[in-house]
Amino acid sequence: MPASTAIPHAIRGMITRLHDPDYTRWAAQVRATNGCRQPIHLRGRVDHIDRATGELLHRYSTRTEPEGILRVPCKTRRASRCPACAETYRADTYQLIRAGLAGGKGVPETVTAHPCLFITLTAPSFGTVHTRRETNGKALPCHARRDAPTCPHGRVMSCTARHRADETCLGEPLCPDCYDYEGSVLFNALAPQLWRYFTDALRRRVAKAAGLALWELREQATVSFAKVAEYQRRGVVHFHAVIRLDGPDGPTSPPPAWATTDTLTDAVRHAASVVSVTAPAVLDAPARVLHWGEQIDTRPITLDGDLTDQAVAGYIAKYATKAAECVGTLDRRINPLDDLAAFNLREHPRRLIAECRRLGALDELADLRLTQWAHMLGFRGHFSTRSRHYSTTLGDIRADRTTYARDEEITTGRLPSSTRTPSSSSPNGSTPERGTPSVTHSSPPHSPASR
Repeated sequence: MPASTAIPHAIRGMITRLHDPDYTRWAAQVRATNGCRQPIHLRGRVDHIDRATGELLHRYSTRTEPEGILRVPCKTRRASRCPACAETYRADTYQLIRAGLAGGKGVPETVTAHPCLFITLTAPSFGTVHTRRETNGKALPCHARRDAPTCPHGRVMSCTARHRADETCLGEPLCPDCYDYEGSVLFNALAPQLWRYFTDALRRRVAKAAGLALWELREQATVSFAKVAEYQRRGVVHFHAVIRLDGPDGPTSPPPAWATTDTLTDAVRHAASVVSVTAPAVLDAPARVLHWGEQIDTRPITLDGDLTDQAVAGYIAKYATKAAECVGTLDRRINPLDDLAAFNLREHPRRLIAECRRLGALDELADLRLTQWAHMLGFRGHFSTRSRHYSTTLGDIRADRTTYARDEEITTGRLPSSTRTPSSSSPNGSTPERGTPSVTHSSPPHSPASR
């Protein structure tokens, strides 16, 4: 059992906090943020004013709060920065994904009858890396090869170790000098563009299977999707996605009779095999063409069995809160002037970051912004995206939570009942009715430098 270490100043701080007269309110703020690790500090005042009469309905000021600040959650999605807020983001993503599979949140339950696949698109190989393989729960040798060749750098390209799942060497190349770091970084940077080409090719293939032009497909069917990016331990991203065939109006309309699971499966495999993206030529290296990897997984989602809507939603939501931390990189931006030797990085992620900075300094690759995204190993796309017709949005889910919290405070008497109606003018531009509050901030909120 590891020995605990007492930190004197931390103990003194806890004792001081416990004896503070405002401890109860401070603890209430901490509970309201769900234990956020890096809460944002706000200062200011909010006035609820009746626009018709000018009457002050309610006033809130942070001057009455402990230390004169209001703590609100940071709402980050990164579990490495704030597990509490990341858990909220994960739960919201779970509800968003599952609504598109089983209904709810404005999506009818009839969506369960629509053809739907769970797919995985991987990256190509950029060199042999240490890996863990299992058969019937038994670990196999990493890369056991008889008469294994020797690379130009004098390393035997073989590894007979049976790696544990928590070993740090997993994902690291057998020969770092042979590994294609440039290709790995460029693939991450161009992966969002490759995904866009994939979705375009997917729609064209579905239209061709139905004997329709692409513009005619929009009148009969809609391809909806939700995806999330996941980092492999070698430092490249691959995508998990839910792809669904709907009618012309999205999940509220049934797909045509020709839209089957087999049609969608064929379209996915064809699109993944034909699309490519070209990385520009740099220095003496010619332009390179990047494709998806050979491992393409397509499985139908069912109401029962191994791949249910709950399993898929949970799997995607889990990776929505993770980034490149599994590779061993940093979870914040790296300043171009930072010395990488000052960070506690393993050799593989250090080389990936260094390659981002090297390529980012080239004018030919300036649009990829590799220097700014070096901490993400070149990937600068959104981790979790969805098509317009897939299901609800994270904004709607958060708005429902805000409305619920406001109604609860009105019910408990913390806010006057007239604040139930949101402030601002009505959608049609008419004058608000009597009793509609106007919210005024006396000073702009700000967050501390430690955010």
